[in-house]
Amino acid sequence: MYKRFALIFAFFGISFSLLYMRIFYITQKDEYKQAASNQGSYTITVNKTYANIYDCNMVPLINRKNKYLAVINPTSKNVIDILPYLKDRDFFYKQLESGKPFVCEVNSPDIDKNEILTFTTKIRTSSDQIAPHIVGYTIDNKGVTGIEKAYDSFLRNNFSSTKITYKVDGTGKMLDGTDEIIDLNEDTKAGVITTIDYDIQAICEAASKKFEKGAIVVMDPYTGDLKAVVSVPDFSPTDLSKSLNDKNTPFINRAFSAYNVGSIFKLVTAATALEQGISPDLKYECTGSIDIDGQIFRCHKHDGHGLIDMQTAMVESCNTYFINLSAMLNNSNFINTASALGFGKETLLADGIVSVKGNLQTEKELFNPAEKANLAFGQGMLMATPVQISCLTSSIVNNGEYTKPKLIIGVTDGENINFNEEEKSFQAIEPMTAYKLRKFMTATVQDNNESVAKPYNTTAAGKTSTAQTGKYNEDENEILQAWFTGYFPADNPKYVVTVLIEDGKSGNLSAGPVFKEIAENITRLGQKNN
Repeated sequence: MYKRFALIFAFFGISFSLLYMRIFYITQKDEYKQAASNQGSYTITVNKTYANIYDCNMVPLINRKNKYLAVINPTSKNVIDILPYLKDRDFFYKQLESGKPFVCEVNSPDIDKNEILTFTTKIRTSSDQIAPHIVGYTIDNKGVTGIEKAYDSFLRNNFSSTKITYKVDGTGKMLDGTDEIIDLNEDTKAGVITTIDYDIQAICEAASKKFEKGAIVVMDPYTGDLKAVVSVPDFSPTDLSKSLNDKNTPFINRAFSAYNVGSIFKLVTAATALEQGISPDLKYECTGSIDIDGQIFRCHKHDGHGLIDMQTAMVESCNTYFINLSAMLNNSNFINTASALGFGKETLLADGIVSVKGNLQTEKELFNPAEKANLAFGQGMLMATPVQISCLTSSIVNNGEYTKPKLIIGVTDGENINFNEEEKSFQAIEPMTAYKLRKFMTATVQDNNESVAKPYNTTAAGKTSTAQTGKYNEDENEILQAWFTGYFPADNPKYVVTVLIEDGKSGNLSAGPVFKEIAENITRLGQKNN
């Protein structure tokens, strides 16, 4: 046993001796000895902290974590002293070959060595980056996507840095007996200010763990401010290669991408009818199917809903009621109402950040009775983004006024804010029409025993959708897009929330619980802050 311990001790002793000899060789090679009488200076940039990306309350979305850097003059003693603190020894040894002072990453800001300088600096992004699709990412310090790309020039041209200047000989080696000069700057306060609310974004990202693919949008219905934008799956800006090979395409921002809409569009059909003077008391008997020009369209309730009015049809999401209603609508009025509410329109949120236009049928296409019937309950060629659906709901909340969605408040130099120009809202539908739609949406949640979207600590209103895609999975089941769009509180709305789940079961069963969780947690957050 004694011999074994003696051998182990000898092994470590030899290893340490060899390491020390290597370090001594590197730091004392002839070509790095003081060989020139001419003095000069050598400046190291320790770090650069580029301009921030803030939420609406000036909470940083990036630069939230720290790392520790050490600047070392590579004498034998300093090298031995710093070895236990190194994060990357291979990098350290490569830098050591130069014989010049250099920067390396360490695991602590508290290295109790007089000749080793330590600094705390910001890590721009991390593996758990919040709002990655909005923030974007960089490659070689150049913005590639998101706000990093849209504001690349501003972000890169506004920075703070720490520099250290040494007196050196002709080989670049620090002269003995001289002190370094430290130019230490505080982190820049400049940055891009977004409409995103950090806490609401975090709530939505937590809720998004309930599904594999989809999106969540939270919007202020009065200003158009996007308070949260979540796309699932997300990606890590620190491991881009993993996401590149992911078949689920995590780089796509699903909140800004177009999907089959389904029954949510019944709100537009109802709006058009109300604007034409059709009474919400209009009765229609749903038998479970309806014949349109020889083509049979079926309701989701195969035995029908019986005799119902417009509100009941909305609560029950009766297809045949709205197909019958659409036959009474002027084609031009139908398309114009949909367009005014944001369908078929691209939205530029920042340079390179676009919510796509989707697809809205033309007036000419509605001369085909079957196509008009499809549009009545959101099927056929209709496509829209979660942002567009949020704009629809926001217009209903805001007494019929359409407000363009907004992602950027402005930029700041750290003291003053240069605000982006505000977009003017316009009247998309009449206030009374919006009022009646709100009654329909409130009844759909609050007065509907089958709704699973009803929060326990507030009231809510909304509409579900289970949109057919005409596409099938490996099990030969049709892929359905599950939607829920709504607002809360029902009587005094503060937030609009839209949830999209790709290949969900139904709008109510899949997207409804996600809306419920978000509404409850945002309400709880508001109560806590008050």
